[in-house]
This record gives sequence, structure tokens and C-alpha cells, in this order.
Amino acid sequence: MGYYRFLENGKVSVSELVRSLSDHCQQQVKGRHILAISDTSEVNLQSHAGRLKLEQLGVVGNDRDVGFFIHPTLALDAGTGFPLGLSALQLWTRNPNRPSIKARGGYDNLAIEEKESFKWLASAERSQHCLKTGGASLVTHIGDRESDLYEEWATVPDAFNHVLVRVRQDRRLLGQSRSLYAYLKIQPWRGFTKITLEPDARQQRTVREVTLMIRYTPVNIQRPEHLQDLDYPPSIQLYAIDAKELGTPTGEEPIHWRLLTTHPVQSLEQALQILEWYKFRWKIERLFAQLKKTGLDLGVFAYPPKRFNPGFSQ
Repeated sequence: MGYYRFLENGKVSVSELVRSLSDHCQQQVKGRHILAISDTSEVNLQSHAGRLKLEQLGVVGNDRDVGFFIHPTLALDAGTGFPLGLSALQLWTRNPNRPSIKARGGYDNLAIEEKESFKWLASAERSQHCLKTGGASLVTHIGDRESDLYEEWATVPDAFNHVLVRVRQDRRLLGQSRSLYAYLKIQPWRGFTKITLEPDARQQRTVREVTLMIRYTPVNIQRPEHLQDLDYPPSIQLYAIDAKELGTPTGEEPIHWRLLTTHPVQSLEQALQILEWYKFRWKIERLFAQLKKTGLDLGVFAYPPKRFNPGFSQ
């Protein structure tokens, strides 16, 4: 009850709570190459709807149940994978009366700042104060397929910031008749590696040893048609890695990772390093699991956030 009273205090704001998390992380990053791993999770509070202040909540992914969304950026040491804290955190609610994505005419043509996907660019931007001021030597921003955005490739990378994401779409390549997927298929296999695959109850996947065949190549991705009239470069030079499971057990989905990164990948050793960094992404999934089961204890009760506007359309 004391913690609930603390949250209800008018002097306690979401921005101050987020800043304190960032300040703590800032003290841990000096001299380190940081993996800044971002992801989104929804907190569904429908089973507690009768006990909550619904005006502080919105709808979640099914556009029906009440809850809110959380998008943290977890900072890890690139050498060890050890968690160092949260460099940024976004919370938001969706308007219960908002039209569905399919009904929102022209949504694809909106500026990225007006879309919910702006959260990926905002995570990178909001992490800068924490990581630069804290003295990090380098940052690699890592995201899942949802973060495969041309706008991110065009604006986030610089001398201090690299990007590594899993590919979501089969992109057009500059100077090539083949698309990205087809171009990767004609590249020679360069080697293999063995990894331990983490279990995933959502996909009914058990822990197992996986052999991944690996190929890699530089690529020059073209600017999408819907961005032709905006101030983005006509193409961006990246490196692609294709890692495909060999000998998938019966009844299991094969692992197939297509990754794009700004880090140079010109040898098998460099490709294996990129795969190792991407494997650390599972730690943010663990963070969400602990948050919901142990932190918020959703089986009993969860405290809703104060309403927070992240700056993009909801």
C-alpha cells in the first residue's frame, strides 16, 4: 500500500521514474560497447477491469481488452551479455475509440513520427543521453522484425551508433534484379555454428541444440516507394547475414534468421559475432516475463501507469 501511495503522489511523474532508471544505467556503461535491445510488450489488465481506473487505460492489441504498452531499451555489455539497466523506457495507451489499422486510410503514408513504430527511433534517441554521457564506447541498437524500418537505417547510425535487426520484408536492392531474399539465396555458404536455442512456450518450442549454416554479403537497399518524396537517402549500404537451421527435428519450426546490420561483415568470424549479439535479444523477453509474473504479479493485481503520451499517434 505504501508503494501505491507513492505512485499516487502528485509529485511523482512517469518522466521522473524513467529518468531515475536511465540515471542508474548511465553509471554502469563507461568504456563499454553497449547492446541496446528494445522491444514492445502489452500489459493486459482485462481480468482486473472492475478494480481499475479505466480512464487511465486504453485498449491492447485485440482492440478490446484494457491495458497499456511498454517499450524498454535494455542495455547489455556486448562482451558478456550482462544487463546494466534500462537506457530508455516508453509507456503509452491506445485510445479505445481509435479506428483499426485497416480502416485508417493512408496510414502507410504518414510520417514515421506520427506512427506507433516511431518508438524504435525514439528509443535510440532517448538512449543517447544515458549512453553518451555515461561514457559508453559504442552502441549497437538491436530489434526484432518490427524494427526493420528504412527510416531507422537512415537516421540512427553514426560513428557512435550501429543498428542490428532481423529482416521483416524482402527489400529491393540497388543495382540488382533480385530482391534481398533471392540475392541471399545465391550467396555461398561460408560455414556453420552451433547454438543452444532457448525454449519458447508461445511457439511450443523446447530447448535444443541447433546447427546454423551461415552466409553473408554486403547489400545496398533501396528507399521504399512511399518514402520517395521525403528527405531520406535513395539507398543505404548494409551487411546481410542468412543463418538457417540444418536438420530440424520433426514437429519443430526451423530457425531461419535474416539479419541486417551496419557493422562490417566480411568474414565468418564477424558474422558469428553478429549472431552472438543477436542471440542476446532473448534477454528482453526474459525481462518481460519477470516483469509480468514476478514484478507486476498479474495473476493477482497490476498497478496501471499514469497516462503518458509518447508523442506519436495511438
